[in-house]
Amino acid sequence: MKSALLLRRPALAAMLTPAALGLGGCSEIQLGNSQLLWSLWLVPALLVFYIFVFRTKTRLLRRFAVAGMLERLTRGISRPRQYLKATLVLIGLAACLLALAMPRWGFTWEEVKRQGVDVVVALDVSDSMLVEDAETGGRLSRLERAKREIVDLLRLMEGDRIGLVAFAGAAFVECPLTLDYGAAEIFLDSIDTDLIPVKGTDLGRALRTALAAFDGGSQPSRAIILITDGEDHSGQALAAAAEAKAAGVRIFTIGIGRDEGAPIPATGGGMRRDRRGEMILSRLDEPTLQKIALETGGRYVRSVTGDVDLEKIYSQGIKATLEDRELGSKRQRRWEERFQWLLAIALFALMLEPLLSERLRPRRTADG
Repeated sequence: MKSALLLRRPALAAMLTPAALGLGGCSEIQLGNSQLLWSLWLVPALLVFYIFVFRTKTRLLRRFAVAGMLERLTRGISRPRQYLKATLVLIGLAACLLALAMPRWGFTWEEVKRQGVDVVVALDVSDSMLVEDAETGGRLSRLERAKREIVDLLRLMEGDRIGLVAFAGAAFVECPLTLDYGAAEIFLDSIDTDLIPVKGTDLGRALRTALAAFDGGSQPSRAIILITDGEDHSGQALAAAAEAKAAGVRIFTIGIGRDEGAPIPATGGGMRRDRRGEMILSRLDEPTLQKIALETGGRYVRSVTGDVDLEKIYSQGIKATLEDRELGSKRQRRWEERFQWLLAIALFALMLEPLLSERLRPRRTADG
């Protein structure tokens, strides 16, 4: 990703100031890759190398021959031309490095429209999400795996708004719809099973809260991703799915869990048990999740080992079936690329250097 740096009297890149480049009225220079400015240390390093070479060469020649013989041996060799050739190499190197930094100055205003869809992720944070069967061999809880997959989803999204709903026995909007994926990731990090004191799994309330998170918008551009591992304790999931269908919202469901179920960790250690002392197992209610997705025209994905595969749901499900809508527009500067001038200087200097000879042409005498 290119990093942009707005330079105003920079210390590191003083040679890029408008005065140094003869830009006169231009007061702002932007660099497309400012990190490459650190490579400019190669220029003084090469200069020091040239100084060392010239001095060493002179010292060795003086050891090799006496002054009279040395003058005859080096006759016709121009030291100023040697200096000029070295200067051309230094100029070429410096210009190449500055060109790679992609300097820009001068800009035009353009209007940028952002188009995409609205996606609300409803994440189950009930205690059963602490079960560590999200990967082969355990050690990774269902909730941790789901959060990692949501982070991967944020990396894929471009121009789409995302919101987060946390639910257990109750539900609330953790992060409203936003284009700021960094902020959404911060909200996601704070989600835990202790977030909602009301225990249980109420899919109906989760879906209705997700529907309420949409702030209007056109019907073909809204989707809900429901991630859960447990049964619906309220019995209102299908009714809420029907409401989503009437609102034109598609629901994509993801089930995490195993057929045989898994014990739920207890707060004080061990596993949770019922009043009869029997171990409570968390089982996936797969038929309900399938019906929710089918009711709204979405898709159901089963995650046996925690591989939620949100990438497939996003690319092949949401983006393939929903229509993008305009989510906003803004004016931004479009900077003019100016690296071509520096590149031309570099090429000219490096092509001219081998054409210059260190030897002077012998002068012709009057008699021939």
